[in-house]
Amino acid sequence: MGRLAQLRGGEVLLLQCFDLIHVRQNCTTMSLRSEPLEQDVTLPDGRVIAVRVGIAEDSYIPRRELDTVVLELWDESRGEHLAGVATVLSADDVGAARALLREAVAGLGDGSLAPTAGALEPLADSVPPQ
Repeated sequence: MGRLAQLRGGEVLLLQCFDLIHVRQNCTTMSLRSEPLEQDVTLPDGRVIAVRVGIAEDSYIPRRELDTVVLELWDESRGEHLAGVATVLSADDVGAARALLREAVAGLGDGSLAPTAGALEPLADSVPPQ
């Protein structure tokens, strides 16, 4: 856990922050709840799809109560949801979510990973090294 000290008129204000990798300049933490991660990737067949790691959408449960992180594939040009799997991550696992996104994009881009739920499942069931 990092600490940030700031001088104000001779007084020291100590602000307790979280992992500095996931802290904005205003000392608020990043979360997948408010900021899902998304990246486009071109598949070997030429299609461009969006890869998303974020909180699952559920219209019946308030967003603040959700903690299930999903890995999803979208073909936005066709408006089609290709695949989605629940991960072992929580909303605050931003670093691991970034690593998962990188891993999925790399595999989809080079063809070693098919754009299916079955192919995504092994990635979703592990916490990637950051």
